[in-house]
Amino acid sequence: MAEEKAAESPAAAQTGQGQKPLLFIILAVVNMVVVAAVGAFLYLGKKKEAARPTVDQVIAGEKATTDAENAAPKSFVGKIIPMETFIINLAGSKGRRIAKVNMEFELKDTSEESKVAGEIEQRKAQIRDVIIIILSSKTFDEVSSRDGKDDLRSEIRDRINSFLTTGKISNVFFTEFIYN
Repeated sequence: MAEEKAAESPAAAQTGQGQKPLLFIILAVVNMVVVAAVGAFLYLGKKKEAARPTVDQVIAGEKATTDAENAAPKSFVGKIIPMETFIINLAGSKGRRIAKVNMEFELKDTSEESKVAGEIEQRKAQIRDVIIIILSSKTFDEVSSRDGKDDLRSEIRDRINSFLTTGKISNVFFTEFIYN
């Protein structure tokens, strides 16, 4: 009986000892991979920090931008050209809904503002015609919302700019917009 145990013991011992070194090798490899990954993350983190601008660099950049903005004189609003009042029937209303609109055009801030203003004055009939066509094609639902008015403003500006030759209109302002 003791001999049987002795015969089994070396085999059992070899089996148990054979698994332990394999387990230690696997754990050592996993540990080295984890340590390498942590090292890589730390290295990349330091690299990103080095690429970030310092506070002094940010302040110097902001100061340079502010100085550049203040150096060039700006006019906040270009030359304004008023238009006459437009009274039109809205589309799809069969004459029951009308709109009264006063608007003004802002010209782009250029040295050629007087030429553009002269061209607008010469083409006033064409401009009024375009505006009347655009306004009368809109329904009450389209002009009663803020988005509708913004769309109308950009449509009028784009259509008029399409045939102006000496300059462009930068903005259309509605000074009065009444509808029933």
